[in-house]
Amino acid sequence: MDLNTVSAEDFGASLRGLGLNLLVRDVPAQVDFLTDVFGMTAHQVSEDFAIIAYGDQVFQLHADGTYHAHPLLGLLPETPPRGAGLELRLYDTDPDAAATRARARGAQILQPPTDKPHGLREVCILCDNGYAWVASLPKPDLRKDTAP
Repeated sequence: MDLNTVSAEDFGASLRGLGLNLLVRDVPAQVDFLTDVFGMTAHQVSEDFAIIAYGDQVFQLHADGTYHAHPLLGLLPETPPRGAGLELRLYDTDPDAAATRARARGAQILQPPTDKPHGLREVCILCDNGYAWVASLPKPDLRKDTAP
């Protein structure tokens, strides 16, 4: 399926498993953050909507206004962080590189790149919409691609 040209109806009908849809104040700005900091790919970007690809997984961004008739819109806080309690984990993203790109943008680093006891090196970055994005890779001594 070509994510740049697929119709809304065909895209919706193709979705399976667990879906993720993030409500954001500014879709193009969120797209810029995700593509710059995490190397994601964006498709069909407009003021109201975007399809975001991370590896072979896709999720959607919707502007707040697209939910004008949805009861969820009334539950959104007026001020950030709107994503409190939600971690969006990116298991195939270098945390050190993501932190460097995030700092260059002035993004808030909630936790700098850190080796964790659960085997991952990770960084926690807060986007302007208040979502916590956790970029991680296995700790260097646990990576399978590291030569002995």
